[in-house]
Amino acid sequence: MKKQRRKTSKKRSRTTAAAPASPERRGALLTLRNGAVAAIGLSIGGVFMVRSVQATVAEHDLTRIGNGRASIVQIHDPQCPMCRALQRETRAAYRAVGSDDLQYLVADIRTAEGSALAARHGVGHVTLVLFDRSGEAREILPGHRERDELQTAFEAHLRRR
Repeated sequence: MKKQRRKTSKKRSRTTAAAPASPERRGALLTLRNGAVAAIGLSIGGVFMVRSVQATVAEHDLTRIGNGRASIVQIHDPQCPMCRALQRETRAAYRAVGSDDLQYLVADIRTAEGSALAARHGVGHVTLVLFDRSGEAREILPGHRERDELQTAFEAHLRRR
């Protein structure tokens, strides 16, 4: 015997089915959701951006040389790929040393202060100048260096009094 299909009733209960949302309401809900997601994303991104800008401003403050902490000052041209490569290696070595007695600063040669510092010490870009706690230049490291070599130089610089 063959199974017979049941015929479904075309009548549906109006109380169980939800009324579909209108296109205007759906659009308003999507806009509200997207706005909330964007607000959260911007607030999180804003915190990171503010911290990044604060760190950059602190790095470029050359008046910190001689403030009682040894300094690594990179003579830097932001448009030079070798300078950016040296900056990556220097930051990695600086973080590896992890001493509160050492600070990393950037002398941008495109600014008056940066170019004056470079001229005063007779150096060009792609160079690191290591200053003691009182602000006296103790060592000049010209050219690109790898992070291991830089870390060793920074640790030796900290041991010098």
